[in-house]
Amino acid sequence: MRTMIKDVKKHDGELVEICGFVKQIRDKKTMQFMVVRDVSESVQLTIEKNDENAEINKIVSSLTVESSVKVVGKVHVDDFVKLNGVEIWPKKIEVANLADNFLPIDMTDFNETNRDKRLDWRFLDLRSREHQLIFRTQTVAEMAMREFWLSRGFTEIHSPKLVGNPSESGAELFELEYFDRKAYLAQSPQFYKQMGIASGFERVFEIGPVFRANKSSTTRHDTEFTSVDCEFAWIDSFEDVMKMEEEWLHYVLKSVKEKLGAEIKEVFGKEVVVPSLPFPRVTMEEAKAIIKSLNYEVPPETKGDLDPTAEKMLGKYAQEKFGHEFIFVTEFPTSIRPFYHMYKPSDPSKTLSYDLLWNGLEVTTGAQREHRLDYFVRQGIEKGVLPANVLRADGSVDFDAVPQGMQSYVSLFRYGCPPHGGYGFGLTRMLMNLLGYGNVREVTYVYRGVDRLYP
Repeated sequence: MRTMIKDVKKHDGELVEICGFVKQIRDKKTMQFMVVRDVSESVQLTIEKNDENAEINKIVSSLTVESSVKVVGKVHVDDFVKLNGVEIWPKKIEVANLADNFLPIDMTDFNETNRDKRLDWRFLDLRSREHQLIFRTQTVAEMAMREFWLSRGFTEIHSPKLVGNPSESGAELFELEYFDRKAYLAQSPQFYKQMGIASGFERVFEIGPVFRANKSSTTRHDTEFTSVDCEFAWIDSFEDVMKMEEEWLHYVLKSVKEKLGAEIKEVFGKEVVVPSLPFPRVTMEEAKAIIKSLNYEVPPETKGDLDPTAEKMLGKYAQEKFGHEFIFVTEFPTSIRPFYHMYKPSDPSKTLSYDLLWNGLEVTTGAQREHRLDYFVRQGIEKGVLPANVLRADGSVDFDAVPQGMQSYVSLFRYGCPPHGGYGFGLTRMLMNLLGYGNVREVTYVYRGVDRLYP
């Protein structure tokens, strides 16, 4: 039976079977040394060159780095062994697959090969301990997300990724042929989350792919990514949505710290910080005043939004003022938010929405949604999503005038859809923050961008 390498030290003096990749070979005059790694750890194999070991000596001499092998050997615990104080004396080595002699990327120091080359050979790139820890962290985080939501009565959904109408707007949209008509790749599960609310599920979540035809090649943009979304009913305010998210993140980061915090600190030099509750909050107006006091003006081309420089400054402000990695920015202008966000009753130029910044990087957009049919339609007309004739002179809705592509969405609010809100969270941006990476390409299993459609 196979023993994981991290556990071999428990079997001092016993025969074990290990499986893994050959990481290093040193073929000396009288001795052979080989390092084998599996997903859990690495171990040194020590083989004396003699008649008894002749067959094993021959195999080791013919091996190449990154070959996959199965080894049966005796465990010897010895503090003088530099690699974890344990070695294996092989009795049998079976070569499962011999690797080519020439490796296309540097497997001893993965950072020595440029990123594009490493992404071309992603399966080899992912063999590093650092990269495997990224996706173990992702796994633990997603498990904690689900645990939190399930404990609070949420239902997981899987929304379609082929849609007949744009999810958000016509921008950043992938269009494709769907039999005899056009279809699109979903930009978000927003409609289907709200459909869950209208269906009476009350609380839904999804962790799944979304697609944006974004031509930007920045360190934080991609064309396909994993979106983490939730929506829930019977809220009184978008404050309820922020409270849900901060408690959810507190739970998730606490779980990651408990399970992987020590290893993340060892490998990445990053402390997993479990955030205190509640998170600090500032309105957009307050945020811009803070930024202005720091001698920076948000460029007018943002049209009321924050640019990356402003977000970083707010992240630094949150650290210095509150000792906190997170800060909510609330009440975004109506002009830059989707039509389904609820407008602030006392000031319709603002929405009951927010962004969450984590160390100065936006990771979430959330809001209270507009659930009242007449308001929803009116806002759709204002945004140009619906034609003006959908709303009759007496204020009633003419459903026959609703464009076919919007009929399903508008119909959600015809039959008693309750008040609700929710948020969308970026999984890869979470990993960037948690592990200290500055580029989304490193924390995406297989990256998709403007110039990358392979592997």
